[in-house]
Amino acid sequence: MKLRETGKSDNAEIEKIHLMAFGPEQGPEIVELVQNLLADETARPLISLAAVEENGNLSGHILFTKAEIEQAGESIPVSAQLLAPLAVHPDHQGKGVGGLLIKEGLRMLKDAGVQLVFVLGHPDYYPRSGFRPAGELGLDAPYPIPEKDAGAWMVQELVPGVLGRAQGRLHCAEALDKPEYWRE
Repeated sequence: MKLRETGKSDNAEIEKIHLMAFGPEQGPEIVELVQNLLADETARPLISLAAVEENGNLSGHILFTKAEIEQAGESIPVSAQLLAPLAVHPDHQGKGVGGLLIKEGLRMLKDAGVQLVFVLGHPDYYPRSGFRPAGELGLDAPYPIPEKDAGAWMVQELVPGVLGRAQGRLHCAEALDKPEYWRE
């Protein structure tokens, strides 16, 4: 399996992966989100990675977009990104594809000087890749997360010492700045 950055020629296959991974109820909404994020200038810089099989087909996709931390209406000078979404074709789930995409994306972000990476996702999955609850560290999602889902809002520190000094609410790209995307 090879990982690479995606281009416009990959869009149809990326859409198919998200539709298959998220199913008929959530899939179309996720596909629209991916399309909007890829076109959203406020999401840049972004990283869009694909897992590619030996036959050239894509088996997974991950997207990281620009984010900022705001405290009392001011931007805090911390470089942050948001992981959203991650999808693996059902035929390849449970084989480590998602973990590889996360690992490579985090490596690229660290090399680019990003300090914190956030995700709203399954609280049993993302901690395997080093994510931990963000709310208890004083880092709030763009919209309130119900208490029962608080563990799904997570962060990973790529530069030691940032957690603890950065607190506030995450501000995300315009395409993702809708309350419906912030329900786990």
